[in-house]
Amino acid sequence: MERSSKKKGLGKGLGALIPDADLLVRTGDQFFYCGIEEITPNPYQPRQNVRDKAFKELVDSVRERGILQPLLVRSTEGGYQLIAGERRWRAAQLAGLQRVPVIIKESTDPESFELALIENIQRKDLNPIEEGEAYRRLHQEFQLSQEKIAKKIGKDRSTVANLIRLLKLPDKIRNDIVDGVLSMGHARALLALPAADAQLRARNTIVKRSLTVRETEKLIQALLKKKKKVKAATPLDSHARAIIDRLIRHFGTKVNIARRGKRGKIEIEFYSDEDLQRILDLFWKSS
Repeated sequence: MERSSKKKGLGKGLGALIPDADLLVRTGDQFFYCGIEEITPNPYQPRQNVRDKAFKELVDSVRERGILQPLLVRSTEGGYQLIAGERRWRAAQLAGLQRVPVIIKESTDPESFELALIENIQRKDLNPIEEGEAYRRLHQEFQLSQEKIAKKIGKDRSTVANLIRLLKLPDKIRNDIVDGVLSMGHARALLALPAADAQLRARNTIVKRSLTVRETEKLIQALLKKKKKVKAATPLDSHARAIIDRLIRHFGTKVNIARRGKRGKIEIEFYSDEDLQRILDLFWKSS
């Protein structure tokens, strides 16, 4: 191990722990070089798709210039475990580097996961499915509420809830989101359909016709109206249908207006306690 020049303290926040490359080269930071074989991957790494076109470009850059931005690691019994910087570490392996710069930060499993997640979000490295899966793991494995997760990553609670809800979609649709075939708007509209087979049929129509998000919302509403049977209900006029479309876009779930003469009711569906809380949050936010 070859230690570099040191400065007092690492500062606060991930930005201080992982400084910009030009800052590191210019001034140095509290880091040292260790053998690349001493490092093991982060089991809590939220990013699943590591190798892509940009990764190949990263390998070429590392081969030519080395790693200018140190990896964030924590100590283990046999060496070090990655917290953040897995793409750089894997690129260094393929580029044939023997040593890489690292910064040590002692952290617990939840902290390690949070730091890896925050780094990927800040770099916009996660697709919506990976991000939703990371939030679900924080909730299930580390008992963090959606509200606490939202505060940690600096996003609205409804955003966290919507990303987690994407994981309820069939595999084919989730893959479409990862590949960019469908957008978040398409996915949220599809979630209004309660059954997976209906979601897949709607997905096929969306892809075949290259529907926009707005066109998709109209398709979903038409499918929901076709299934809905309200006895003795007054047919909805164009104004009421426009209201339903707006409510579906706002709440991201199935909405229906049932009328009997001048009276009626608005039905907003939810599919879990978390989903109910997400809808309630939208009400509180509007009040």
